[in-house]
Amino acid sequence: MHKHHRALGLATTISTTVTGVDIAKHGPVQPVTLVRPHAASRAARFFIEKFPGRSMYAVKANPSPELLQILWDSGITHYDVASIAEVRLVARTLPEATLCFMHPVKAEEAIHEAYFTYGVRTFSLDSTEELDKIVRATRAAEDLTLCVRLRVSSEHSKLSLASKFGAAPGETKELLFRTRQVADALGICFHVGSQAMTPEAYSNAMERVRAAIVDAAVTVDVIDVGGGFPSSYPGMEPPPLEHYFETIHRAFESLPVSYSAELWAEPGRALCAEYSSILVRVEKRRGEELYINDGAYGALFDAAHIDWRFPVELLREPDSHAKLMPFSFYGPTCDDMDYMAGPFYLPADTKAGDYFEIGMLGAYGSAMRTAFNGFGSDETVIVGDEPMVSLYDEAPETVASNVVKL
Repeated sequence: MHKHHRALGLATTISTTVTGVDIAKHGPVQPVTLVRPHAASRAARFFIEKFPGRSMYAVKANPSPELLQILWDSGITHYDVASIAEVRLVARTLPEATLCFMHPVKAEEAIHEAYFTYGVRTFSLDSTEELDKIVRATRAAEDLTLCVRLRVSSEHSKLSLASKFGAAPGETKELLFRTRQVADALGICFHVGSQAMTPEAYSNAMERVRAAIVDAAVTVDVIDVGGGFPSSYPGMEPPPLEHYFETIHRAFESLPVSYSAELWAEPGRALCAEYSSILVRVEKRRGEELYINDGAYGALFDAAHIDWRFPVELLREPDSHAKLMPFSFYGPTCDDMDYMAGPFYLPADTKAGDYFEIGMLGAYGSAMRTAFNGFGSDETVIVGDEPMVSLYDEAPETVASNVVKL
């Protein structure tokens, strides 16, 4: 199969078997995003086949319309949106998709537009003020699924999401009771933090859910375990995702919920991290520092600001046989903050003019890009090789109800 692209400033026909090495041979001046649709599709099929409930994609991780379409075509029908802009984007891209507005603090106007214009019926909240806002904005609608977000620990995750949102233990009883009075379906949701490194994060959170249900004595229809499902990065190699699913399933089965209660999850990183990487060029070497043409204000925000380490691979023919050594990176802007400490391991003879690939940037890399200082590139090429790291074996072929077989 071939796809036509205008890439690298040339009108080209690029086979889906093309690799980063092939792109590097063209000598691109700007960074090039390499996308792997097959990797995103495989991740989606894995969750659909193996997660014991409903998987809805957390759009914030990568809002690319092309990726949204790939996930839909692979069977993902529900999307976790966090803003009215994301609501509009997904509704425009996937008009038949089900949207769930899972940001716990929303503008009243956004709730109104989501409900009346786009048919959103699921909202999250973590306070009585937000509950009242939803009731007003939807004109006391009687068809709402309302998910009360609980505050849970992020101790097992690489990025905490424990301090900003979530009802504290002393607040949940009244909030659950009041929400039950106005909700057609009552849910409880939480978020263990991004890149949870052990399934224990979810079992601990489920104990918090159990205590809240017992204390409030309400019938619960939905348990949403949120996101946090990890991908693999240097120094952050998690257990198999099946272990997470098994732990969640056991905990869900033991909860005092409605016999028909549904289990939901909001994978973001896990569905899109392997989808894309970036090809960069070394503009200068200074000892163990490489000056490259992308950085903190581009796809490498996480590498700069939270010291996230991404896999790297030198793209040179013939291959370098030099010993690997640790490097740090400077991005192309004039800002000292445009610095990625790493360490990133590349051959010791890496030099100016070399190209290398930085992997696992499908999650948040594309979403966080800016054009600060005039740098940046929208150059994108579909490649057919495998991502540098994958948590997924080939999932069994499944045909979802929204997939048309030709």
